[in-house]
Amino acid sequence: MLTKKHRSDADRKFGNPAEHFGALDADSAQRLALAAGDIALVLDDTGHILDVSVDEREFPDLVEWAGANWLETVTIESRPKVMEMLAAARKGEAGRWRQVNHPTSQGDVPVRYALVSLSEGRHLALGRDLRDAARTQQRLLQVQQALERDYMRMRQLEARYRMLFDRSREAVLIVEADSHRIREANPAAYKLAGVRPDSLQGKKLEGLFHSGSRDRLANQLGSALGADAAAPIPVRLAKGSREAVVTATGFSQNRRQYLLLIVNPTDESTPSDDHALASVIEGMPDAFVVADEDMRILRANAAFVELVDAASEEQLHGRSLSRLIGRPGIDLDLIAGQMEKEGVARNVSSVVRTLSGTAEEPVEISSVATGTEKDGEPRHFGFVIRPIGRRLRDVSGAGEELPRSVEELTDLVGRMPLKDIVRESTDLIERLCIEAALLYTSDNRASAAEILGLSRQSLYSKLNRYGLGKQGEETR
Repeated sequence: MLTKKHRSDADRKFGNPAEHFGALDADSAQRLALAAGDIALVLDDTGHILDVSVDEREFPDLVEWAGANWLETVTIESRPKVMEMLAAARKGEAGRWRQVNHPTSQGDVPVRYALVSLSEGRHLALGRDLRDAARTQQRLLQVQQALERDYMRMRQLEARYRMLFDRSREAVLIVEADSHRIREANPAAYKLAGVRPDSLQGKKLEGLFHSGSRDRLANQLGSALGADAAAPIPVRLAKGSREAVVTATGFSQNRRQYLLLIVNPTDESTPSDDHALASVIEGMPDAFVVADEDMRILRANAAFVELVDAASEEQLHGRSLSRLIGRPGIDLDLIAGQMEKEGVARNVSSVVRTLSGTAEEPVEISSVATGTEKDGEPRHFGFVIRPIGRRLRDVSGAGEELPRSVEELTDLVGRMPLKDIVRESTDLIERLCIEAALLYTSDNRASAAEILGLSRQSLYSKLNRYGLGKQGEETR
């Protein structure tokens, strides 16, 4: 079936064209052509433009077309359409409207053309300017895109609202103001009412409360519709006769009034307790970290974020704690083993590295574990990390503090090269021998030097080096 756009000229002929158009002169034909289109081109069979009729104000770049080929006045993408129209006109076939684009100094101009045969080898191309239609289509597209963006924003807002609604610890109900029927309820409301999910929609609100509280509740709902905020009231729930506090707020939507009810049982701790605990942990001067059973960071307070030189807690979330604390594969395993054996670990000496790995700080770590594999609960580890670098510097004074025991030497493994540890070990043995000689000789430096096989000057130098006495002092 031919559509209006593609039907032939035979379907659209006048009944008596000779009577109506037989006396049509050239001037009348020209006015007819100008009224039919915004552009009129007279072409030969090859597409050369023999004459042009165009409004110079609307098409200032098109007035010089006379003598040019029609193909040269259109964009490359439009040339196949022009060739098809010319071929159909040469065969005497009925033409149909085709859109082509003309390049101008103001950009491409869309024009819709139809070819009409005038005489042997002559054709008339009637063109209609589509710029207004293109602008209208562009505005329509922009409106459609704006609607889609608004729709997407509404979907995102709805998703956020639904997440907050479902995850709220408070029981929240949305109720029709006129019928007091429940429209929506969050999971906390189902749990508080002691009913299965999705069983409250359409039920009367009064059924959730004890008969002695219903009149008080009805008065409060009426007050909420007439005021910006109604004072909370104590009520008794129907399930288990539990005490609760109800807060109601009225709002309008789609020309209907609704009530937003928040129900808090009075026999449960409020979420503010958790908020206070979180605030205390966040403000602790010592670093605090919570890790999962794979020792990956779940939470960290501001002190730990500052200690490892991170930008924020989010930057640390999910990172392996072993990359920041202790010798890799040693300290955390030792702490975990101690917690497994004793339940806690206290004051374990270790180091904390910065996130970039360019610096480290001596620390003491205390930790505790929650959950056990036997209970089937996920295990979590809490670490309190206290920097002790300043304390060590205060103790060491101006001189460099040497290890004082074998245990302190072994703590250096992983924190400095072996050759440095060997040097520290030599200094430790030398100092211990000098201390033993001084003790044996009752602090007689001359006798101590003889026992050690050193000259007095050499002994005095070593005493000064290890801070064991002032050079030149000698007890006889």
